[in-house]
Order: sequence, then structure tokens, then C-alpha cells
Amino acid sequence: MSLRRLPGPGHERDIDFDDVLAAARACTVCEGPPLGPLPLVRAGASARVLIISQAPATKAHEGGLSFNDPSGDGLLEWLRMDRDIFYDEDRVAILPMGFCYPGRLPRGGDAPLRRECAPLWHGAIREALTDVRLTLYVGSYAIKEYLLGYPTMTVAVADWRSHDANSLPLPHPSWRIMAWGKKNSWFMWELVPELLKRVRAALA
Repeated sequence: MSLRRLPGPGHERDIDFDDVLAAARACTVCEGPPLGPLPLVRAGASARVLIISQAPATKAHEGGLSFNDPSGDGLLEWLRMDRDIFYDEDRVAILPMGFCYPGRLPRGGDAPLRRECAPLWHGAIREALTDVRLTLYVGSYAIKEYLLGYPTMTVAVADWRSHDANSLPLPHPSWRIMAWGKKNSWFMWELVPELLKRVRAALA
């Protein structure tokens, strides 16, 4: 599969899927994450579901595996999906807005994700994923980047019926979402059943 050229200088030849994925996973463009660069990008050329998420948390970085933490447990519960399917790159691709763990804030919580990753890599990787049938925009960073015009994540998710049939916005499944879910009970009763239906159809 021929793709556009790799981002950055010195890449003067067309590339294929394996090239762009290997280059993204070896990226050291930014000044350096506090725990060192470890871009966590999961994708296979035949992936049917694409998850555009935020950035890896500490446990995901330490294990070298996207969503290998309580947030991942929450997402798997929403998807009603086994780990062997979720981590099958030929079925599910995971493309964070920030590829590496961004570190901690002085008062606790993860630092804002790096801004270099998405502009540099998302175009080439998404171009390579030609079999994607459903894209999930998980969390405020992904929603703000790709679903323009919404003042907040909540407004975008609540308006899920207005998005095309091949995309759905979701909140980020961190522990903070528990309080959000109590205020927005429609999410579990209305959107999660639709999410399950669309994921199953995409993977069928």
C-alpha cells in the first residue's frame, strides 16, 4: 500500500503501512517525556475500529500497552469486549492524541499531553487504515480536535445522534467519569447500547 511521505525532513520516498507505523513508534521528535519516549500506537492494516484517545497513563507506559489500566477496564466494560479482541491490532487500532506518557503535575494528575503527535502522525496513520468502519473519539482532546464546534465534551457526546454513522464521541473512562455518569445517566441507557451495536457491526 503506497502512502504519502513520512512527516519530517529527509523522507523522500513513498512509504507503506509498516513504514509509517514503525516510524511513529520510534518517534523522538519532542523534547522528551519525563519517563522517556515510548510512543504507544496500536494498529493493523485491516483494523475495523479506530479508537482516538488521549495519552497513555503511568500504568500503560510502564507496561508498554495502551489502556492497560483502570481507564482501559472502564472502556472494555462499555464495549463488552474481551482483551484478546481489544488488543488484536488487526481488529482494533488505538491512536492517542499524545503518544507518550506526559508526566505528572506538581499537585497531582497527569500533565497535559504533548501537542506534537497528532499534527505529525495522525494524517499518515489514518490514511493507512483504509478498512476502518467505526471511529471512537474518546475524551475531550480527541473530541476538540476532530469534532469541531462543540463547547464541551459533554455537549459533543450528548449530541451523538448528529454525528455520522461511522463515528461516536465518548467521555474518557477514568475514575472521574463516575460523577459525570451520575449527572448524565442517558449515557449508559442510550449511548452505550448504540456503541455496542456499532462496534459489533464494524467487527462482523
